[in-house]
Amino acid sequence: MIYLQLLWSFFKVGFFSFGGGYAAVPLIQNEVVNLHGWLSLTEFTDLITISQMTPGPIAINSATFVGIKIAGFGGALVSTLGNILPSTILVSLLAWLYGKYQNLFVIKGILAGLRPTVVALILSAGLSILILSFWGVAGVNWNLESIDLIAVALFIAGLLILRKFKPNPIMVMLGSGVIGGICYLLF
Repeated sequence: MIYLQLLWSFFKVGFFSFGGGYAAVPLIQNEVVNLHGWLSLTEFTDLITISQMTPGPIAINSATFVGIKIAGFGGALVSTLGNILPSTILVSLLAWLYGKYQNLFVIKGILAGLRPTVVALILSAGLSILILSFWGVAGVNWNLESIDLIAVALFIAGLLILRKFKPNPIMVMLGSGVIGGICYLLF
């Protein structure tokens, strides 16, 4: 039964996550945290972090990690298959349709309409992770003592470095991990 739940949950994620991996994050959160309770919000945030640091798409990495945690190797296979099956079918169909009808006004309108929604999904996921990073699972509290100032400093430094110098993001992540580890040990 758990295999069917994993397959169906990640099939839905794969089917409805238009716009790439970041757009899938709120869908994955809804399935694994809210609906099934397979992970806590803190575990989910850790999962997203690990999925970002490992090679491959975030949704597939997440599906694999959740599958292993819930049902071992078989769960990982089923979750990953559930996640990639809809996109395999949809991309094949859409590639054929786009190649045939790409100049139609309605196709251009549909794509233009999807763009802002995808940005909203990405922003929603980013804000959820940002709130958890700065304030923890309790959520936003404007009391200065409740804010994780180390996390805020690492966020601002990482953002500025990425925007100004455009280094390899992996190096910024590694540097943030090392600095964060040192700061959290000392403070």
